[in-house]
Amino acid sequence: MTTSREDYLKAIIEAESEGHTVIPALLAQWLKVSAPAVTKAVKRLREDGYLEAGREGALKLTAKGREAAHHTALRHHLVERMLSEMFGMEWHQIHTEAERLEHAISPAFEAKLIEKLGKEGDCPHGNKVLPETPDQIKRRGLVALSDAQQATDYVVASLYERDSRLLEFFHKLGIGPKITIRVLERNYDDTILVATPNGPVTLGQSAAGRVWVRLKTGDKPKQHKNY
Repeated sequence: MTTSREDYLKAIIEAESEGHTVIPALLAQWLKVSAPAVTKAVKRLREDGYLEAGREGALKLTAKGREAAHHTALRHHLVERMLSEMFGMEWHQIHTEAERLEHAISPAFEAKLIEKLGKEGDCPHGNKVLPETPDQIKRRGLVALSDAQQATDYVVASLYERDSRLLEFFHKLGIGPKITIRVLERNYDDTILVATPNGPVTLGQSAAGRVWVRLKTGDKPKQHKNY
């Protein structure tokens, strides 16, 4: 399994978790490669039994492809936890580093990481081993910051980690794992004003929808009266 193949297969399960129909053009955009390169890679992955394509060109992982994608996701998860829990690396820098290192882990080293860290547990961004759909995240009791109620304290529980620039953006604003935040205002332009340890910041719906929060222990959403 080459680095390129692992990237393609992992990208597919990530795109599926976000509700996308996976087509070659989407993979070209996500992986920042040319359309001809994607066409060639997809052809090879189909020939080797990792992918199959539907009538509309939608790509689906075979059982073999899904197993390989899950294995790559596990190695990524283990590397993130290693960098955070064993080396103290900053949460907003870890994803990019893990993208590089996930392909270099030998089976022996992977086994040692599993022995040390286990296969379960959350990564430093609060995410599970496999990418989750919004419904799966909600079933964990989390709510998107874009939907959080005003005047209620929440704790950041999970952050979208595929976009390294977004993680740096959140870090600069003071929004990060286990940080307490509160929606102060909902503005006419669909932005929200959020209280953070660094002071109030304004977020658009797109960014706010990438932050998942849970109620701070002991706090309850405010009840709105019906008139």
